[in-house]
Order: sequence, then structure tokens, then C-alpha cells
Amino acid sequence: MLIDDDLVRGLLAEQFPRWAELPVSSVPLPGMDNATFRLGDDLSVRLPRYERWIGQVEREQRWLPWLAPQLPIAISAPLASGRPGRGYPFPWSVCRWQEGEAATTESLADPVRTATELAGFIRALQRIDATGGPAPCLSNAFRGERVGTECDSLAADSLVRAKIAKLAGIVDTDAVTAVWEAALAAPAWDRPPVWLHGDLATGNLLAVEGHLSAVIDFGTLAVGDPACDLIPAWMFLPAAARDTFREAVDQDDATWARARGLALAGSLPVPDDPFFAVPARVTASLRHLDAVLEDFRAYGG
Repeated sequence: MLIDDDLVRGLLAEQFPRWAELPVSSVPLPGMDNATFRLGDDLSVRLPRYERWIGQVEREQRWLPWLAPQLPIAISAPLASGRPGRGYPFPWSVCRWQEGEAATTESLADPVRTATELAGFIRALQRIDATGGPAPCLSNAFRGERVGTECDSLAADSLVRAKIAKLAGIVDTDAVTAVWEAALAAPAWDRPPVWLHGDLATGNLLAVEGHLSAVIDFGTLAVGDPACDLIPAWMFLPAAARDTFREAVDQDDATWARARGLALAGSLPVPDDPFFAVPARVTASLRHLDAVLEDFRAYGG
């Protein structure tokens, strides 16, 4: 399905004419689940690419305006919900544009400060009443589900083990397997489910002058096991800030072990996976995998 500037202009003209004359442009780093366009200076348009992700629109529209005032960092702010139209079959959103560039490990002005602020955001999110919140399901990629559960998730046990097998000769598969089995063996989350973002990756963290300014893309928002929100420890923060993050986020060893396994599951650059056709993604994944293995050697299962 072609989702381009012309489609966005047509949808706006039909449904939100007050914004139809604003310039539309693709964002430099389009998402995999949703296509995002900048609309004028202050707005953005977000459209699911596939039917699987349409539940994300309803979740963001319903929950983000309620969550935002309770959080210490700015988050995505939906302003209007669009209907299918002009051959586009899914609901879509107009949101406020959040200022900042994609935060990267290398661009952080003060990684330790960022680790503390990000941990504070996660803790604040977990403290919010989760009653009635969205459970792990297909449209949030089963974020918050128990590690290893056989579902359509990157962390399904059979999928992870198959990927590890394909990496024989490329990585230390015995070490990788040990991390994964430690995650499976760790006690499951046995407390009430808590709110989690579900994808605190580099592209969803924004920074201004190297300092964290906003958290965006809550498509995987869920309530459940918060382990997946700890993956920035290995996939975003430098090693020098990892201990600060671990202390500030204040999770037990079992949750840390499960989180380590989830970070590993997302860092297996299987040669036949289309996602890893871009060499830079392979390089980044191997770096993340090294960070996971280093942490496992330091802290054990």
C-alpha cells in the first residue's frame, strides 16, 4: 500500500480541512509499523501500514491524553482521529509534533543524567493506575507477555532458539543460549500488571542538545510485565551509564534477567531476516548483543 504525501493531503482535505493547506513532508526515519509525516511546524500525521497495527490508533487516542499529565517527560499527543478514506482502509491520527532529534548513544550530552531521567520516566509510568489498561495482544506485539510465550512475538521461545541456531559461527551461540535460558528460568512477574511503553528504542526517544526531551510512539503500549522497558540498558545507554540506570529503575534481579533476554531476542541479526538487509542494523545489533553478554557475565542469571 502506497502511503505518500498526496494520500495524506487528500485525507486531510476530506476530514480536517483546517489543516489541509499546511505543508506535508515525510519524516527522515519512517517507522516500520506506522508511516509518519510532518504537518506544518507543529503537527504530525501517523498512519498504520498494516491491519495488524490499527489497534495502536485506538490505544494512543484513548490513553495518552490521560497518561501525559502524570509523566515527567513529554509524550506523543494525539489531537484528532481520522477515518479510512481515499483507498486507505485504516484509522489514523493527527498528533502534536514533539521537538527534538532521535536520541542516540553517541549524541547524549550526559549519559548518566539521561539514565536517571529515563529510569524516572519508567518508574512514573509504572506508578499510574493500570486498571482497564490494554493487555498484551497482537497489535502491541504482545509486549508485557511472559518471556518465551509462544505467540506472535519476537520473544517466543521457538523463534529465539531458531534464530540462535542460524547464528552458529557468527556469534558465541552457547553464551547467547545461556542468557536466553536464564531469562526463561527467572521467576515471572507476579505482581499486578503495570503500564509499559513497550519500545523504548533510539527512534522513540527524542533529545534537544543531547538531553532527553520526549518519548514518542506508544503503539506497543500495554499493561503487564515491565521487563521490556528495561532494554534501553543495552540497546541505548552506554556501558558507563548502565549501573546508574539499573539502580534508578529499581527492579529486582528476576526482572533484570527477563529484560536481558528480551534485549537479546531483539538483537539477533539472522542473515535471512529482511530487517537486517541494512548493514548498519547488523552492526548495531551485534553491539547490543555484546552489551547483553557483558552484563550477563557481570551479574549472572
